[in-house]
Amino acid sequence: MAKGTKRASPGAEDEKNPLQNVELSDEDAKKLQSIQRDIARTELVLERNAQKKLVPVYEKRRQVIKTIPKFWPIALMNHSLFAYHVQHSADQLALSYLEDVWVVRDPAEPRCYTIEFYFKENPHFTDKVLKKEFKYVPPPAAADEKADEDGITDSMLEFSWERDVIPTSTKINWKDADKALTKLYPREAGEEEDDIADPGSFFNFFEHDTDPSEIGLTIAGEIFPDAIDYFLGTTGGDELDSDSEDDDEDDDAEEIDLEKPRSKKQKV
Repeated sequence: MAKGTKRASPGAEDEKNPLQNVELSDEDAKKLQSIQRDIARTELVLERNAQKKLVPVYEKRRQVIKTIPKFWPIALMNHSLFAYHVQHSADQLALSYLEDVWVVRDPAEPRCYTIEFYFKENPHFTDKVLKKEFKYVPPPAAADEKADEDGITDSMLEFSWERDVIPTSTKINWKDADKALTKLYPREAGEEEDDIADPGSFFNFFEHDTDPSEIGLTIAGEIFPDAIDYFLGTTGGDELDSDSEDDDEDDDAEEIDLEKPRSKKQKV
């Protein structure tokens, strides 16, 4: 027997994997697809109801936050991806005038929204509110659909962010056009489509319609719902294990690239 070969066990040729060659009938496939759609429909109903229930709670939180100085700048900067896009001190200074952040969900499609940043009087721009809308564009089939008792249509179950959502841009009225942060720190495109080599100023998020870094999803899906945790610095995944200090002495410890934001699963 050649070196490195493994002798087959007696009767191995007769052994069969019981998980192989499992056939699914067309009827069973249709049943599974139907159940999958029922699950998706129920999850969408729960998501819509949750958003409706949360609005008055967010309103209550909003009133409390207004009494806490620098709440939103701190909460936002405590998110690693957001902080990565606000590396310039000029951006951080501009955001120090931020008073309020609000997310308005589209009543027709709550998975789409408008992000609103409210500012105090500041030396950078005259706008009191900067908005970024992720506009819902219903597919053609939606025009002839009838919603069920929960207001759900078939096209809603096939919702696609890439297909059904169009981000919009907002013109910022800079007090000094030559000192506009988006002019001083422009967004630099990468070699591939929808890729950026340098995000530049955070305010490019408003002045560009595209959002290749998905900052909008980060704000609306992560920071806004968990704003208090981000302000307090108690969000899961950003804390360091106290026992990890001993690992600093390990010569083989993996190096951390501080130039790259930490990835994190997003909520829509």
